[in-house]
Amino acid sequence: MLVNTLFENKVEQLYDVTVRLASALESAGIPYQIIGGFAVFSHVDAIDPLGARLTRDVDITVDRPRLEEIAAAVELAGFRYRHVAGVDMLVDAKEPKARSAVHMVFANEKVRPEYLDSVPGISMPERSSRGYWIAPVADLVPMKLTSFLLKDKVHVQDLDSVHLITPEIDAALPEALRVRLAEVRASR
Repeated sequence: MLVNTLFENKVEQLYDVTVRLASALESAGIPYQIIGGFAVFSHVDAIDPLGARLTRDVDITVDRPRLEEIAAAVELAGFRYRHVAGVDMLVDAKEPKARSAVHMVFANEKVRPEYLDSVPGISMPERSSRGYWIAPVADLVPMKLTSFLLKDKVHVQDLDSVHLITPEIDAALPEALRVRLAEVRASR
């Protein structure tokens, strides 16, 4: 007898949200890439499924000028655009809670004014095994090191533990982010 765990149910829920969202955006010809913890999960899961940590939501990079077009495209897939407490999100009708919504960040903009760097543009995303576009590790690492919350440090450790942070990625980081990467590596 097969028994689904809470973990497996949540993973499938996140995959469902991501695939429905990706399908809607791709059908409308809107570029995007999955970022954040779910992108890290997807990269790590492809190499070491037992080393992939669950995240509670999905984050996505899109282009701000296409926001109205995005809102219209995803409505057909069961999402509603909301701007709540300074955050742009797509709330899933299947689970209409802000904390489980898809959080949007905008390409080439800083998420917060105090951040060291902007979110990279959508240039060379990678296709996941489930068919959605994810940010390459070379873009995820600077984003995580820029945010630098505890969860971001753990995500960097996860990427590093499966050798996805290559010497080339390390060398391409600005000095301030290279220092943060060294700090994360030293804390293991």
